[in-house]
Amino acid sequence: MRILLTNDDGIQSAGLKALADALVGAHEVTVIAPDRNWSISGHNRTMDRPLRISDVEMGEGYKAYSTDGSPADCVALANLGFLEQKPELVISGINHGNNLGDDITYSGTVAAAMEGIISGIPSIAVSMDIEPIWPVDVGAQFVSRLVEQITKHGIDPDVLLNVNLPNIPHDEIKGVQVTTLGRRIYEDQLIKREDPRGKTYYWIGGRVIRNEGDKGTDVAAIADHFVSVTPIHMDMTNHRLLETLRGWDLRF
Repeated sequence: MRILLTNDDGIQSAGLKALADALVGAHEVTVIAPDRNWSISGHNRTMDRPLRISDVEMGEGYKAYSTDGSPADCVALANLGFLEQKPELVISGINHGNNLGDDITYSGTVAAAMEGIISGIPSIAVSMDIEPIWPVDVGAQFVSRLVEQITKHGIDPDVLLNVNLPNIPHDEIKGVQVTTLGRRIYEDQLIKREDPRGKTYYWIGGRVIRNEGDKGTDVAAIADHFVSVTPIHMDMTNHRLLETLRGWDLRF
């Protein structure tokens, strides 16, 4: 397959190189990734300035480029003509940390995969927790096998697979679960400070205070030492509420 690799951690990420090295033997691989970290950037597209692209030396058997654009920009560039042929599959990752539940709305990793399916290209977003170490080779091996299954069975062009891997020794991973999205509850804080010139500035930050997810969710799968694969598409309609709303006295 013609595969485009990208990420939100930047062109220098070990997770990106691990994917490229694992896939290049069997597939036509091209890397287009941001020249800096775009974590927690969401679905950001650059429309107010030109984008610049540079050649990068990453490894043998594939071309690599960096851009000053966002993860979603990387996919748009490939789809809109920077590459001679449109990719058949977009893979974003391996992200430096899991993207579970609500995280997908913030994640630049998932945003790149979403840009893929908006362009009619099936996509994979891959994430792995970073503690105590970051065994990207384990994640890359799994993605390679997943791509084999996509090659064999096919996948709809409006679907992305959100893959999360537990950070445990390979022989302790219990298997793979196909999951739904759980929830991650954050304790965000607004931190107010003052710079040396006396001007006020703010930091927004926080931490995960709890994960919520019944059996069958991505949150539960990771907690139980399974790899989680969640199929996601762009239709965010609450179908259960449609008939209720149609019963309201809505007037203009």
